[in-house]
Amino acid sequence: KYMSSLMPEKIVTILEAAIMVSGHPLNISSMLNLFSEDDRPETTEIKAALTTLSEKYNADSGIELVEVASGYRLQAKAELSPWLSKLWEERPPRYSRAFLETLAIIAYKQPITRAEIEEIRGVTVSSNIIKTLLEREWVRVVGHREIPGRPAILGTTKEFLDHFTLKSLSELPTLAEFKDFE
Repeated sequence: KYMSSLMPEKIVTILEAAIMVSGHPLNISSMLNLFSEDDRPETTEIKAALTTLSEKYNADSGIELVEVASGYRLQAKAELSPWLSKLWEERPPRYSRAFLETLAIIAYKQPITRAEIEEIRGVTVSSNIIKTLLEREWVRVVGHREIPGRPAILGTTKEFLDHFTLKSLSELPTLAEFKDFE
C-alpha cells in the first residue's frame, strides 16, 4: 500500500488540531477518517505523527499528549492544576468517602452487585451513590446475576478510565501502592 501524499509535518499539524478541537479523545481509526482516501496516511504514519506530537509537548510545555482508554487527547499537565483551577469559579465536586469507596470496590472487584459491595463495605450503599456513578457514566450495568431478584451487575466504563487518565484497568494502583501512599 502507498504512503500518504501529505508531508509528515502536515499530518502532525492536522492531528494536533483535530485532537485539540474534538472535545473527546480520538482513536487511530477516527484520525484515519479525517483524511480522504486519496491522502489517507498509513497507521504507521499516524503513530509516527503521534510520537512527534508527544515529543513536541515535552518538559518545556504545559500541555501533554496522553493516551487514555478511548484514544488520545491533549491535556494540561497535572502539576499545573493549582493555577488552572482558578479559571473555574465553581469548585470541583467533593466526593464522600462512601462514594469513593463504592467506586474503588467496583473498579477493583468488577463485575459486582450492590449486595456484594455492601458485604465488603459492611454498610448499605446509598441509591444516590449508584445513581451518581451511573449519571457520570463511570459505571454501567453489565448484566444481571441469575439469582432471585436478578440484581444488576456493575462495572466501570471507558469514561471512568478516561476521567482518571488510565488506558486500562491494569493501570490502577495496587494495594501495596495504596499502603505506601498512606
